[in-house]
Amino acid sequence: MIRAWLMQHGFVFFLTLKRLIATPVTSLLSVIVMGIALSLPTGIYVLMENLSSISGQSASSPQMSLFLKLDIKKEDIERIKQRMEEDSQIVSFQFIPKDAALHQLQQSNGLADISASLVRNPLPDAFIVHALENTPENLEQLRVAMQSWPEIEHVQFDSAWAARLNALLKLGRFIVLMLTTLLSVAIIVIMFNTIRLQILTKRDEIEISKLIGATDSFIRRPFLYFGAIQGLAGGATAWLIMTLTIRAMNEELGTLAQLYDFDLQLQQLSPSDSISLLSFSAWLGWLGARLSVASHLWQIEPR
Repeated sequence: MIRAWLMQHGFVFFLTLKRLIATPVTSLLSVIVMGIALSLPTGIYVLMENLSSISGQSASSPQMSLFLKLDIKKEDIERIKQRMEEDSQIVSFQFIPKDAALHQLQQSNGLADISASLVRNPLPDAFIVHALENTPENLEQLRVAMQSWPEIEHVQFDSAWAARLNALLKLGRFIVLMLTTLLSVAIIVIMFNTIRLQILTKRDEIEISKLIGATDSFIRRPFLYFGAIQGLAGGATAWLIMTLTIRAMNEELGTLAQLYDFDLQLQQLSPSDSISLLSFSAWLGWLGARLSVASHLWQIEPR
């Protein structure tokens, strides 16, 4: 029974492919329209993910700098280390002695002469702290808590910048959600009308099928496959558009990065995101076909 079911669906699947190939221009135009529509929210999503990655907002351990008081003692430093080890909000930390900081300053271009003329080391001992949470609220709470430690002179972290960036990322994700919703409705409407026209052109064939005892599920199956395959093709087109676009942008960014001596490459869609895009586009095509069939198929009855 399972074999017969698979053979039946396989027959309908290949029959649907033949129908698509039989009207290449119409099918290609529909696929391109759906691909472009899906590529818009997908492109914004990819850019927001890359912005999050480049800025470090998505990193698992945001960084803070703790500057100690100049008269700090070794036992105070050990006390700070112990306190950080016991703090569950701190992933890791690194102690930077003031002598090491001065040596690093002396190696900097344009500052060697200035640092060499110093009578004494004006730099404080410091800690580089990596926090567990990366939300602005948690980071600000941790910064205030460490600032209250008596051995700490100053905690350096631009929480306002993090809050602005977080707000920008939230806005971007909201735009992606709105665009996805609106364009998904547009794709469903396109598929709805496409299937409606197919039902009208095959009205006589549907009537004959019902006369010889074909069930509604048998009749609507080819239309559902048609919608799902076109939706899947639209998703694949969107994926191809994004892949080629990001590749072209990376070539231009490579030239810009060489001028500023840093590495900047936009990441492509991840495998999981690619599968989600293809699955979502196929579902949109299927849903549009399903609504159209449910709306129009019952109106056709054998005379």
